Amino acid sequence: MSELWPGLLDYGWWIVGLVLLAVEIAAPGVYLIFFGIAALLVGTNVLIWGGTGWFGFSQQVLAFIVLSAVCILLGRRWYGAREENRLSPHLNHRTARLVGRQAKLSEAITNGRGRIAIEDSWWSVEGPDMPAGSRVMIVGADGAVLKVEPAQITE
Repeated sequence: MSELWPGLLDYGWWIVGLVLLAVEIAAPGVYLIFFGIAALLVGTNVLIWGGTGWFGFSQQVLAFIVLSAVCILLGRRWYGAREENRLSPHLNHRTARLVGRQAKLSEAITNGRGRIAIEDSWWSVEGPDMPAGSRVMIVGADGAVLKVEPAQITE
């Protein structure tokens, strides 16, 4: 049985790396993946160079620390760039997406309240009294109620 341990220890970094990747898949947080990748890289080096001699356990741990830091820095750069370049920053804030757009009143604004149809949805609006069909500019929102003003006609 003791003959299995040296061979098993050669695969130890692979086991650690795969466990970390499995935990990342089970509970994603984009954090453990970097440590898992670093452990797999160290495990690959152990299998190539052997776990003894110049690449002993202390060098393996040092390599794991350095590779973890490199993976985290590269990952943060990659994920950070993706976060900044999102196509729809207001994806879950539909009213914020509509601010600045012009629309035509579907129902007249009377006593400060009316309705418009935008993107196949009806929206309640608040603003100065205007007849149906008037062009309005969406200037803000209060919850699901859009704030509108008469649109400036530019020629």
